[in-house]
Amino acid sequence: MSHALDAAGGALNRDEVPVGAVIVHVPTGRIIARSGNMTLSRNDPTGHAELLALRQAGMAMGTPRLTNCDMYVTLEPCAMCAGAISHARIRRLYYGASDTKGGAVENGVRFFQQPTCHHAPEVYPGIDAERAADLLRRFFQKKRV
Repeated sequence: MSHALDAAGGALNRDEVPVGAVIVHVPTGRIIARSGNMTLSRNDPTGHAELLALRQAGMAMGTPRLTNCDMYVTLEPCAMCAGAISHARIRRLYYGASDTKGGAVENGVRFFQQPTCHHAPEVYPGIDAERAADLLRRFFQKKRV
């Protein structure tokens, strides 16, 4: 999770919402993708850290199916990202802070619990949640000044 937090810090430095994601290839233990949010810098509404990392990992592995990979993300994924995680067949999802407004894993639509969900990863919430939440709090406090 420390690498995801570093990626979130990079997003913060770019004045993006500080969310970071990394994908680890489990058999080798190697990080194959890492990204922070880039919605503003790329003018891309799909520029969430999770989607950018999934694209990188797919290219690194040469396949859209990331069955031997785990994702670490600093914030509970939204519905768009949860759908992409499902389609990528991520093995395990570890996330930091919960998102009661926009989250779609344990909040909101609970995407992985829907009967239309083709694949649900094992989910481990609350990993370094306080550090992840602190980055978000600092970002939004700065925006409100």
